[in-house]
Amino acid sequence: MSCSMNGPALYELPSAPASWRVALPHTAAAVPVARALVRTALAELEHGTDCDTAELLTAELVANAVEHTSGGTPIELVVELMPSGCQVEVHDTDPAPPGDLTCPAAGMPDPWQEHGRGLLLIRALSSSCGHRPTESGKAVWFRLPVVPAQRRPSA
Repeated sequence: MSCSMNGPALYELPSAPASWRVALPHTAAAVPVARALVRTALAELEHGTDCDTAELLTAELVANAVEHTSGGTPIELVVELMPSGCQVEVHDTDPAPPGDLTCPAAGMPDPWQEHGRGLLLIRALSSSCGHRPTESGKAVWFRLPVVPAQRRPSA
């Protein structure tokens, strides 16, 4: 498995974002790697974003990209840490927008069904989410805010 990493790019100004960009294999193995990367990025900078939620939503985005786009080319994970929170993007080569990420489908997904809950989770737990076209396909993203220090669980 080849992971190319151009980061973390840390800048002198504390207000500038730290950005991580990693190519992941177009297989289910990408999911735990993506989770670990997000956890590492947030921990290294002692970032105040909810790490468990960030990991969960990243796993959903990566799993969605692997499942719903054709294989061959790697998918790319981009993690940006900003003073206000974090943004996670997953880039793939399929230009088609992801199912019902921004406009909910009619009715709720069947809770016993294996598929259809990932995008619902992302909509429910992120502060904002969406998708945008890229030169090679699309990027699907979500943002999480920083949790105030007094509301964080003590380690």
